[in-house]
Amino acid sequence: MSHEKRMIEAGIELPDGPGPAGLYVSCVHVGDLLHIGGHGPFRPEGGFVTGKVGDTVSLEEARHAARLTGKQCLRSARIELGSLDRVVRTVKVLGMVNCAPGFNNTPAVIDGCSELFHQVFGDAGIHTRSAVGMAELPFDISVEIEAIFQVA
Repeated sequence: MSHEKRMIEAGIELPDGPGPAGLYVSCVHVGDLLHIGGHGPFRPEGGFVTGKVGDTVSLEEARHAARLTGKQCLRSARIELGSLDRVVRTVKVLGMVNCAPGFNNTPAVIDGCSELFHQVFGDAGIHTRSAVGMAELPFDISVEIEAIFQVA
């Protein structure tokens, strides 16, 4: 089944989102790899999910923020490639979590994105991953994610 069709059947929509916040692009296609730069959790109704996980943001809210961030990564990939059906597999995800002191369950947060990629790409969505805690993220966003996709 195509990735695009799998998304439709699962009811997954990729909402609009903001462009880059500086002098850079959302993604770069080099050879058969698509490098997706850092994206944040932009809500469909507008605005980012902000705050520190383990303080003002719960684990469940952070997982949802990671899923929203994954949708923004997929949106950038679709814009660059024309269709997510060109994705052969997800290679790598780097998830960064804006953590309150003492919060160390960052893998559970980034699972929100990893589960989305598996839902969209099937077994080709299973990837290597780092899930790290940060003292601060730009604009106080709760989650920032980078990804690398192999593409045809």
